[in-house]
Amino acid sequence: MPDAPPPDAVQLDAYFALIEASSLLRHAVEQQLQDTGDLSYVQFQVLATLGDSPTGSRRMTDLADGVVYSRSGLTYQAKALETRGLVTRTPSPDDERSIVVTLTDAGRGTLARVFPGHLAVLDELLFAALSRSDVERLAEILGRVRDHMRQTPPRSAAPRRGKTPGATA
Repeated sequence: MPDAPPPDAVQLDAYFALIEASSLLRHAVEQQLQDTGDLSYVQFQVLATLGDSPTGSRRMTDLADGVVYSRSGLTYQAKALETRGLVTRTPSPDDERSIVVTLTDAGRGTLARVFPGHLAVLDELLFAALSRSDVERLAEILGRVRDHMRQTPPRSAAPRRGKTPGATA
């Protein structure tokens, strides 16, 4: 990254407000998910992502990129969800090196159980302080920021490190 000028006071205020609000919201969401579904935040993201998929399935690498989590970390989380019967993991029919994670009926049931409380936390802590136009502006602004950040692929999407041809160890 090129050298950038230091942030000004307004930029710092925006940054610290975003970080603090994000931390407070995530803490409350994580507590609700743990209490209602015995889920970690990442496990909920995996289930919700699969629930939004038309087939209820995604490749592990695509899941890792979507939830911005390491491949190995997501493998651990998916195994924990599989042990509980909330997902299945199978080799991809298209690529024998890929694993496909699929939401089970029990996983859908867990989502149905945690979602009402999840939405209540969002409404109480995030949306209650905002007007509809505030929410629309926030969605637009954060969408632009997310899209800008996604221009650099997440670590999980980067090629795996290995020996380059001709390199010596």
